Amino acid sequence: MTKAYLKIIAAAGLWGCIGVFLKLLTAAGLTSMQGVALRALAGAIGYGLFLFFRDSSALRIAPRDWYYFFGTGVCSLLFFNWCYFNAITLSSMSVAAVLLYTAPVFVTLMSALLFQETITPVKLFALALTFAGCALVTGLFPLGRESISVRTILFGLGSGFGYALYSIFSKFALKKYTPSTITFYTILFCALFSLPLSGLQNSLAALGDWRAWAGALGVGLLCCALPYHLYTAGLEEAEPGRAAILATLEPLVAAGLGILLFQEEVTPFKLLGMGAILGAVLLLNLPPKGTVS
Repeated sequence: MTKAYLKIIAAAGLWGCIGVFLKLLTAAGLTSMQGVALRALAGAIGYGLFLFFRDSSALRIAPRDWYYFFGTGVCSLLFFNWCYFNAITLSSMSVAAVLLYTAPVFVTLMSALLFQETITPVKLFALALTFAGCALVTGLFPLGRESISVRTILFGLGSGFGYALYSIFSKFALKKYTPSTITFYTILFCALFSLPLSGLQNSLAALGDWRAWAGALGVGLLCCALPYHLYTAGLEEAEPGRAAILATLEPLVAAGLGILLFQEEVTPFKLLGMGAILGAVLLLNLPPKGTVS
């Protein structure tokens, strides 16, 4: 397994911890979208200060290249969160999560078109396995019985498409900029555009709660800045399609933490789904025939 894949897997693991810190934010009285804005704001400030003292050259970009970071920060990070929360509002977290993880399909198709990335039978099987695993882990199948509206499907697919765009825009941006630069400006653009939409200024009283600060620091640094840096660094060597499939470890980690920390129900179907996702990840990391690992 290459270092690039390990970085992507580590990023997925950190993303899977988001729920732990979001529970702190909601307990402090913040809405989901306010949590997104606070996550981006804390991540941009914290990571920006780190780069200022560690590698200030990473903060320099050519103004004409703004569109890279508008793509990663607004078209991807902000757009997919907006669609995702709308899908949750219209249906449930299970339905929204499964539709979000159509992202690897979009990444694989766009990568084949833009980067001539080969779509192999192994990759197609891994895609099917991850999607089935996500459906099982979230409880949508076979326990789900709710009807899904057209609006829910559109918002859900929009979240998957927006999520997928990060891999595509980042792959282009990596031709000129380091993962540190891309990560910082992605989060900064997301913060600048999400703050006016979140209504965070109307919930300033909630910021006096220690849970708001603990949640913001955790979700901003550990679940935003660090994993996006690791994922972007992994994209320097990994194919976007493979990277997107590996990132589906996120719901596996989230489900595991839910079981361990919040005593969420353990079902055979959830365990089967976790096994399917893990199997897809291992499948993608098998060396091609005729190669020596």
